[in-house]
Amino acid sequence: MKRFIFFIFLAFLNLVVVGQESAFELKVNFKPYKNQYIYLGYYLGKQKPIVDSVLLDENSFGVFKSDKKKERGVYLIGFPNKSGYFELLLDKEQKFSVSADSSDVLNSLKFESSFDNNLFIEYQKFTASKGKEIEAAKQQLVLAKTKTDSLFWINAAEKSSNEIHQNRAHYATQYPDATITALLNAMKVPTIPPIAEHPNGKYDSVFAYQFYKNHFWDNVDFFDERLVRTSFFEEKLDQFFEQVVYPNPDSVIKEINWMLGYASINAEMEKFLLVKFVNRYLNMKYMWDDLVYVHLFEKYFSQKEYEWLTEKGKKIIFDRAYNLMANLFGSQANNIELPDSSGIPQHLYSISNPYTVVVFWDPTCGHCKETLPKMDSIYKAKWKIANVKIFAIAKETDGSKKDWLQFINEHKLEEWQHVYYSKADNDTRVNNNIPSYFQLYDVQTVPSLYLLDKDKRILAKKIPFEQLDEVLQYKLKEKNK
Repeated sequence: MKRFIFFIFLAFLNLVVVGQESAFELKVNFKPYKNQYIYLGYYLGKQKPIVDSVLLDENSFGVFKSDKKKERGVYLIGFPNKSGYFELLLDKEQKFSVSADSSDVLNSLKFESSFDNNLFIEYQKFTASKGKEIEAAKQQLVLAKTKTDSLFWINAAEKSSNEIHQNRAHYATQYPDATITALLNAMKVPTIPPIAEHPNGKYDSVFAYQFYKNHFWDNVDFFDERLVRTSFFEEKLDQFFEQVVYPNPDSVIKEINWMLGYASINAEMEKFLLVKFVNRYLNMKYMWDDLVYVHLFEKYFSQKEYEWLTEKGKKIIFDRAYNLMANLFGSQANNIELPDSSGIPQHLYSISNPYTVVVFWDPTCGHCKETLPKMDSIYKAKWKIANVKIFAIAKETDGSKKDWLQFINEHKLEEWQHVYYSKADNDTRVNNNIPSYFQLYDVQTVPSLYLLDKDKRILAKKIPFEQLDEVLQYKLKEKNK
């Protein structure tokens, strides 16, 4: 009976040991470091977050491990004191060894039990050697004294470059399922076909653009989480939206929806793209970015919950969306009713001019004091002739009505429609649960300018007065055609 119980105990112990076996285990031998910490991180677009650290022993040996597999992608082993790093791949293989010497990492780097990383090192070494050949050819080209010599070194550089491309094609053919192949494919950029391959035997810039745009993502799977942990994927996204997509909200929204449709299959990719897009359109570059941001909010955040989104982050997203909804580009601006210098209420909507420039400012603001006189100069030179009206809202902060009136008189801004937004008026609105005018117009800094048409639709918002003038002149030109 005792022997039987003993065997049962051993069986239970074995189950416990198996249950505690690491799902991820990376053994590292990194010379010459001893009794120093090294770090495990990964690429996350432009960032390199650290996820773990380990203390190397007297033999320069340490082990990163966890009971959960790591997300797939390109990872980094960081030197002590975070003075440098080398790369490795994590995919299906999550238990392997790596050894390296900091004096020559690339040539000393060796992996055991990792087919993916052996291919990766092979590729890196080949590319590095060809890169040196190209650089040497370029240096010789600068020194070349004859056309023959120049042509020789140009051909030498092209030969090495072609060999890099051939090498990449080799991986795609020989190892189609390898991680390095997936990454190399995703890095590809479209090559415009020769003129002879065009149906009409010729093409213009429109054809070239359409071809490039239509094939930009040919080799990218938006449900492949490995791309999230690379250095190039975010750069490729930036290039696409900044240089390829036609700059208007409908075009941008169409591409975002297409990407997120595929990305929804993979939680990591969906999270990466949502965070990327929200941050990009939260910090607006163009006037119409508000339409993109509100679309993101309504389609992907207003009715959905994400485990990764904190309450603080959610509040920022929701608050920003609600502020923008009140003054979307192309929508009708809210009416403003405030007293003028005589205490008589003035309405924004009562202005019948074809265009109205609305400016929010503060009489104690240095930038406002510099900008408003310049605006008046352009008003007298151009806007007045075009029957443009300026509706100026001065908000009371540290100054007083006296400061407001003094500034108007000193700079002879009498032709503007001036109104005063006192602290008392602002408090009355807020205390009655009515959004302040600054909230309705999403005014975060002053001066803040809007250009409205006759129906008070927003034609331009929150841009310098010089750019606002460009928009106005374009509208006037269009109107006079």
